[in-house]
Amino acid sequence: MNTQRSQGIEGGAAGAPLTIGFDLSGATALVTGAGRGIGRGIALALAAAGADVAVNDFADEAACASVVTEVEAFGRKGLVVMGDVSDEEQVNAMVERAEKDLGPLSIVVNNAGITRDNVAMMMDPADFDAVIATHLRGTFLVSKAAARRMFRRRTGCIINLSSVVGRRGNAGQANYAAAKAGIIGLTKSLAKELGARGVRVNAIAPGYIDTPMTQALPDETRQLIVDATPLKGIGTTDDVAMAVVYLASPAARFVTGVVLPVDGGLGI
Repeated sequence: MNTQRSQGIEGGAAGAPLTIGFDLSGATALVTGAGRGIGRGIALALAAAGADVAVNDFADEAACASVVTEVEAFGRKGLVVMGDVSDEEQVNAMVERAEKDLGPLSIVVNNAGITRDNVAMMMDPADFDAVIATHLRGTFLVSKAAARRMFRRRTGCIINLSSVVGRRGNAGQANYAAAKAGIIGLTKSLAKELGARGVRVNAIAPGYIDTPMTQALPDETRQLIVDATPLKGIGTTDDVAMAVVYLASPAARFVTGVVLPVDGGLGI
């Protein structure tokens, strides 16, 4: 069987030589919530694979600027695009600026998120609404703005960050679980709507990942998580970032509408 290395985002047609590799040279990406944690890891992994990256956050511009410096260390272009993903006007401006300064977006990663944990009976409806607005409405608005452009160009890739919690629920996180479950439904619907125009839409469902948020958990809670995970560990931001690179790459050219668990088996 013949094989070849590929450039760009899309692979070959049926009957063409198999395309192998994760080279994103020539791609332009937007990553929301990229100032730290998983979003930062995704932005750097995309840059390492060859993509120029627009780095978004809602409030911490200094953190985004630091990530852009790291992106540029890979020889790629970086751009800070501040904005609230739950605000349609800000989202449209953010996407427009990213395309103006870096070029047409070929990869969009919806990662922005917040938590407002409490048991449902004690949860303030405002905290429920805030989590839904950032995670689910934000994913919808950014996807909509990007999809309009990708649809016309007949190419592009949208990757949404769901969660193992969206697949199995979690006590004290009804708002977060509902938002992440909604992202799964949104992903599958968009995949069906956009597939005929060559736009792929997929989701990743991380388990417990080693971030500042999970590092704040009590040791006994972390150990319970490890014990419940078949691979007996907590994931890293690189684990999630590599899954994003795969879904954005030519290796996944015929993959759409999937929810890829990166959870060590926790969601089984």
